[in-house]
Amino acid sequence: MSMPHAETLTLLERLVACPTVSAESNLELIALAEAHLAAAGFATRRLPSADGRKAGLAAHLGGTRGGILLSAHSDVVPVAGQDWTRPPFALTRAEGRLYGRGTTDMKGFLAAALSLAGRAGRSTPKLPLMLLISYDEEVGCTGIRDMGPGIRALGWQPDLCIVGEPTGMAPAIGHKGKAAFTALCRSTPGHSSVAPRHVNSLHLATDLIAALRRMQDDYATGPHQDAGYDIAFSTVHVGTLSGGTALNIVPDRAQLSFEFRHLPADAPADFLTRLQAEVQDILDRCRDRDPAAGIELAVTNTYPGLQIAADHPAVAEVAGLAGNAPPIKVSYGTEAGYLSQYGFPTVVCGPGDMNGQGHKADEYLTLQQLAACDRMMDRILARLNA
Repeated sequence: MSMPHAETLTLLERLVACPTVSAESNLELIALAEAHLAAAGFATRRLPSADGRKAGLAAHLGGTRGGILLSAHSDVVPVAGQDWTRPPFALTRAEGRLYGRGTTDMKGFLAAALSLAGRAGRSTPKLPLMLLISYDEEVGCTGIRDMGPGIRALGWQPDLCIVGEPTGMAPAIGHKGKAAFTALCRSTPGHSSVAPRHVNSLHLATDLIAALRRMQDDYATGPHQDAGYDIAFSTVHVGTLSGGTALNIVPDRAQLSFEFRHLPADAPADFLTRLQAEVQDILDRCRDRDPAAGIELAVTNTYPGLQIAADHPAVAEVAGLAGNAPPIKVSYGTEAGYLSQYGFPTVVCGPGDMNGQGHKADEYLTLQQLAACDRMMDRILARLNA
């Protein structure tokens, strides 16, 4: 079995040691990457968050037209509440696996990209190599969205962008977009002994949930289907519901959160239009009992999906660089949708298995997968030097 480059392993150990949970600062990791890239001859630029607690990093070697852009996020999901048997922020090697938070999602790819940058700096490639590191991907891709103006101002025009999320080194050419919502249900409180005279805000919420389930059924049997996904249709999911203060009080407040993960053909605006009609129908049925009853919808976050044609030249190129696995589509969201909107031909491809290894206690990346990623990086360097 081939092994990863020694420098990749060293860099991964240092990256994992940076506890870049989304709620915390990532500046330690950014400083590490910035110093490494500057030493390799890259021009670097920080793209700070509005509060200055976090930053993205853009770096390039050579020009800004042509070449390849490698993109990764720096943040990781929390470890609180998970039953780890190894220290999450220390790289542990055992039985062909590299354990630590973020090894799969996605510091393994980032370590390989930084290792490539070091080799590129020593070889002076003919075509540009660009690296982009973001923040707050794990909380809805908000960092790459906020970095958008700064990214556009760079003037980069790569031939290809690879987002290194874990795909098992297969080129992923699509993922669904997402819109997240809250609904605040309000009514007038009352004593439970006369509950039928009142509108129960929890009933408003459950009526809305029933409407969302009907909408899900319609998407599941509707005309827009894509067999390339594990779930071939757009999905509606209710994640939380809360409300009420005591058993003998008709609640005056309830809140739920839900999401719409959509295929390109199912626009969030159309989903919202139908949802608003369902809300109006629910309220019309209870106005005689409580004219003050209401349901307030709010969009809390959105990010675009990714869709690149299977016959796009970028897909064939990534497949060749990564080992010629056939293209796939993934069920989770990534920053690739935004990067595609910024004008970069974008494919998702990186080491690891998101469903089997990412976001779990004792998260790990196999040495075999990291070595496969290093081989892709070696092919990238050969392409840039050709």
